[in-house]
Amino acid sequence: MAQQRTRSPRMPREQRRAQLLAVALEVFSRQGYHKASMDEIAEAAGVSKPVLYQHFPGKRELYVALVDDNLDRLRMRLLEALRSDTVNRVRVESMLSVYFDFVGDAPEAYRLIFETDLLTDPEIGARFERFHLDIAEAIASVLGPNAGLSRPHAVLLSRSLTAMAEAGAAYWAHHPDAGSRAEAHRQLFRLAWGGISILDEDWA
Repeated sequence: MAQQRTRSPRMPREQRRAQLLAVALEVFSRQGYHKASMDEIAEAAGVSKPVLYQHFPGKRELYVALVDDNLDRLRMRLLEALRSDTVNRVRVESMLSVYFDFVGDAPEAYRLIFETDLLTDPEIGARFERFHLDIAEAIASVLGPNAGLSRPHAVLLSRSLTAMAEAGAAYWAHHPDAGSRAEAHRQLFRLAWGGISILDEDWA
């Protein structure tokens, strides 16, 4: 007798979509984007292919939805950190923590989203550019309103700060000898804050 697949129980549409995204993240992380198939994702989610296609027309659309979902989550957490205090030193420290937490707590999502060869795709690349610019503009607005910098220069420095945070957290994740999360965060914060405080005391 053929073994029957266990089907997932019925769910509200948004709950089902969230479940499919979570399963797709697991499958993409295990197989890679190019080797993963919609058949495999549907089977892992316990749904029929028609149900999967009701939510996502194809594999590319599913991947783009994963990118959007994770970038939205990271954007929200970074903005919350930026608004969590009125002291700029605390704001910067909190934002660095968000990057380290994202890389450390969700390594599959980080690798799939930030280390994919699909970053060269114009549509996906544009999403990352928009994300990075949104965060840089938010930092420039909050940290440097009285620093005597032009808006373009403030955004330039803010974008450089986020690039350093992202690269530093990624390096830590790939190199166990870089120390604990807390120690790596502390060292990167020393570098970031040292540069910010030298630039202009109004940022500090």
